Amino acid sequence: MALLACAGSNKNAATADTLKVNKVLSATEQARLTPDQVLASLKQGNQAFTQANPELVRDAAKGQFPKAVILSCLDSRVPVEEVFQRNIGDVFVARVAGNIVNPDILGSMEFACKVSGAKLIVVLGHGSCGAIKAAIDDVELGNITGLLGKIKPAVAQAKVGFEGEAKSSNPEFVEKVCQTNVAVMVNEIRQKSPILKEMEGNGEIKIVGGIYNMESGVVDFLENI
Repeated sequence: MALLACAGSNKNAATADTLKVNKVLSATEQARLTPDQVLASLKQGNQAFTQANPELVRDAAKGQFPKAVILSCLDSRVPVEEVFQRNIGDVFVARVAGNIVNPDILGSMEFACKVSGAKLIVVLGHGSCGAIKAAIDDVELGNITGLLGKIKPAVAQAKVGFEGEAKSSNPEFVEKVCQTNVAVMVNEIRQKSPILKEMEGNGEIKIVGGIYNMESGVVDFLENI
């Protein structure tokens, strides 16, 4: 049983909690929240989680042997463990806006595969990605600027041969950049991590991409990139 589903079904969970898992938070509800209320909701959620999953938590404490490592976007609408119905200890999850690759992410992947035995790496993009749209629009804001710079090669590649407006207001272009960005990041993993490239070459791991559909929840896997 998935973790959030377990927590949501716990009878001791606060039914008045604005952040309960069976309801998507609205902009109006978010605006009314205070930091202290959010902290309180997390404490309530953690209490429900520990009450619903005591055996799993104890078992996981003995060691971890995950099947895969998934590099996902930061987007709150893509709950990775839920999307794949994985439980505690099943997968490593790295999250960063635009599902970009950097040295820290690569080091984490090397640990996940070489040290901890994970067999699969998935770079998971998603539709209507805000980071993708911001990179298309050349947004510059604090540390976001440098992050978006890592997505811009995909924007440039996506423009080649694209017929139509290469703008963030064009869903077709955003989708193409999203797919291109996933492919770029998969290739960066191979190029910048000799360890992972060798493991893939030896058949010890596989590196693939995926696109999460925001409307259906379906992940389309990109295995030949």
